[in-house]
Amino acid sequence: MYVTEPIQTALLLATIGILLGASVLFSRVTDRAGIPVTLLFLAIGMLAGSEGIGGIDFEDYRLTYRLGTAALVLILFDGGLNTPLAATRTVIGPAAVLATFGVVGTALLVAVGAYLLGFAWPESMLLGAVVSSTDAAAVFSVLRGSGLHLKRRLGATLELESGVNDPLAVILTVALTHNILQPQGLGWMIVVEILTQLTVGGALGLALGFGGRFLLGRIRLAAGGLYPVLTMALALLAFSLPSLFFGSGFLSVYLAGMIVGNGPLPYRRGLLRVHDSLAWLSQTVMFLLLGLLIFPSQLLGVAGVGLVLGLILVFVARPAVVLLCLAPFRYPLREIGYAGWVGLRGAVPIILATYPVLAGIEGAHRLFNVVFFLVVVNAMVTGLSVRWLTRRLKLESGEPPPPPVTLEIVSTRVLEGEVLLFHIEPGSIVCGTAVHQLSLPPETLVMLILRGQELLAPRGETVFEPGDHVYVYSRYEDQPLVRLVFGRQE
Repeated sequence: MYVTEPIQTALLLATIGILLGASVLFSRVTDRAGIPVTLLFLAIGMLAGSEGIGGIDFEDYRLTYRLGTAALVLILFDGGLNTPLAATRTVIGPAAVLATFGVVGTALLVAVGAYLLGFAWPESMLLGAVVSSTDAAAVFSVLRGSGLHLKRRLGATLELESGVNDPLAVILTVALTHNILQPQGLGWMIVVEILTQLTVGGALGLALGFGGRFLLGRIRLAAGGLYPVLTMALALLAFSLPSLFFGSGFLSVYLAGMIVGNGPLPYRRGLLRVHDSLAWLSQTVMFLLLGLLIFPSQLLGVAGVGLVLGLILVFVARPAVVLLCLAPFRYPLREIGYAGWVGLRGAVPIILATYPVLAGIEGAHRLFNVVFFLVVVNAMVTGLSVRWLTRRLKLESGEPPPPPVTLEIVSTRVLEGEVLLFHIEPGSIVCGTAVHQLSLPPETLVMLILRGQELLAPRGETVFEPGDHVYVYSRYEDQPLVRLVFGRQE
């Protein structure tokens, strides 16, 4: 027994390593083909499952639900860290409408479709609630990881919506599940619960975010690697504490990440890099586990229903709801159409679909398989067309691609300034001007110029040319003037 335990442990770790490595290596192929990388993770998980070539027998819904929740916490916190607060101020209204009325409207329309296809009304409502929210992991992956640069207002709306619309989907799913088990009618209680969840989650998320920012700005840790440990602890606390007080942990952790990310931080670049890696690891593990839960032989019985519901979601429910929600905010019609199309679903609906299974609802496994099929259809139809549609509707921001070189200052202390990156446009003030001719604040320094593939050390006589990427160090109080001189910041 004691001899075989190390061997079994080694085999388990080897299997995990192979699955993770294969997912990463093949992700490049799917990226070139335009296939959402999440589908690759699901496919590898299915191939490794009990009915695939891997033969791994896995059917632990409880473990999947818990690990999936932890993964979503890290993904949402990373999304909050990378969400500029200035951009969200202009879209908080439309994003909030999409995250509330949009979720309810989508749930109702999908429920009507499921009812017409033969589902009982309670199960139809539950199915609609499970798939009602867009998935933060999928949206962040497509909009940030695929090189797309949407127009700022549109991109910020889609990202903020995906970050804050999960709470309502969770509330609806839990309430409808309990109502099926003990039919009592939902009534006004669900409205009270929604308001309580959003209020408590929002308040504690903001409080923990500001508290975490205050702590990070004053504490001095022995090693830089300890700062990501502290922020990860903050993310877990931001989710769990509101949940214990009947609040929305998902809303709380996203808001906490946003508050922390928009403040002065020690070891900023290191923190962002670690949380980006944690988010990708969480996403990979989550989809691999969900793939292991799927039995391909069981999908055949729900393929027709799943395909029709997937098409209803993509072509009817999401576009109609987005049109009603965004029209009052005077978005251009092509942006409304694009937002209606890019309603990406991912792991959140599949994780929510495990809740009825854990609750022991009759027919819950069939519902789980339908949700899985619906998510795959959504990812294939929508995900494959995102890049083409973005360029077809001319919704790219026109920003230059990021430079292949990154210049940063790594410090475990909160600095009085930061390195800013600027792209020199032909009509900017500094274009054609030498460094020594600039009127910059005394503590501002032009550190590096990237011209094509060449790195230039700026001298007094160095002239800025169109297309240059310029790194400038500036104190926070001097940044408005520096931005006025150099123009658009990357």
